[in-house]
Amino acid sequence: MIASVLPTYSRAPLQFVKGEGSWLIEADGRRFLDLGAGIAVNVLGHAHPDLVQALTDQAQKLWHVSNLYQIPQQQELADKLVAATFADTVFFTNSGTEACELAVKMARKYWYDKGQPDRTDIITFAGSFHGRSSAGIAAAGSEKMIKGFGPLLPGFVHLPWGDIEAVKDAITDTTAAILIEPVQGEGGIRPLPDADLKALRALCDETGTLLILDEVQCGMGRTGRLFAHEWAGVTPDIMMVAKGIGGGFPLGAVLATENAASGMTAGTHGSTYGGNPLACAVGSAVMNHVNDPAFLDDVNRKAGLLRQKLEGLIASHPDVFEEVRGSGLMLGLKCKCPNADMVAAGYTACVITVPAADNVIRLLPPLNITEDDIAEAIIRLDAAASTLNPKSASF
Repeated sequence: MIASVLPTYSRAPLQFVKGEGSWLIEADGRRFLDLGAGIAVNVLGHAHPDLVQALTDQAQKLWHVSNLYQIPQQQELADKLVAATFADTVFFTNSGTEACELAVKMARKYWYDKGQPDRTDIITFAGSFHGRSSAGIAAAGSEKMIKGFGPLLPGFVHLPWGDIEAVKDAITDTTAAILIEPVQGEGGIRPLPDADLKALRALCDETGTLLILDEVQCGMGRTGRLFAHEWAGVTPDIMMVAKGIGGGFPLGAVLATENAASGMTAGTHGSTYGGNPLACAVGSAVMNHVNDPAFLDDVNRKAGLLRQKLEGLIASHPDVFEEVRGSGLMLGLKCKCPNADMVAAGYTACVITVPAADNVIRLLPPLNITEDDIAEAIIRLDAAASTLNPKSASF
């Protein structure tokens, strides 16, 4: 008999009932150090007082009215995003998956309105993840995700990760856009070199192709800049945002230039819940923190500290770990043992990590994690690794 909750997840036997900062409390009272942050969602940790206050204040006034009317909280957040980024305009969604759907529609509608309706192809890359909608799984092209869900949405060209020459050869008169994550998350914490992102921008400028960046996981301060592409000194035409933007409340967005968004006129897209007063009130509070230069400086400082300590952890467990990679507080430990074993060992040691492709475990802590919690994270990761290789030295 099927469970009342559709069994599409292989869930760990854990039931968290409360969160405090970087910590989760299990129903039995155990305290887990959360280095997953809901998969890069809880950028300010659990139950941050400013987010609790923003949500509570708004909940006492107005929850939902629909996008048939002006929503001041939505306008406030859009203004903050436009002021802080390349974008001229913002559409709010509930998730990264919805953001992907709009980004694809926006790119294709742009060319349709330019009198080039055949420019529908979107170039994507191996190891990518753009959500689990029909467009998202077609964009990624992963056999694991697409199996059994055909026929797939056509119009996606899949290329090897980081092969700029392949991109040059793939751009044709039917190419609408290039879609890429500046740092792959599900793909195993693989940062795209700045030089490659600059090369993609140059190719797009040369051919008129739109550049779509998926910053759902790597955005909102995760890499030590508000958005990861800022490190390369380039800007996209369209950008997908979600996860951290709501700090734990469901919220996503598509940011775009006026030119790229020119085809999206009244009636071309919509969302019942997207950008409702509750979500945008919380999102605005998140922006007040993550867009503060001092906050981002602190993210970079703590990222350097964590990375240094992780290098020591690898040296102590050479049979368990191979390398650390990533950017800011979006780090991955490539394992020599099965990464699922390390995640499970972490549960025993009361530390939360997240698996990814390429046998990597992701470390995506709250951006305001304390130095004491970083030190405790290493102690608990060391304890977990020691159970997999008892002969390793310990801290």
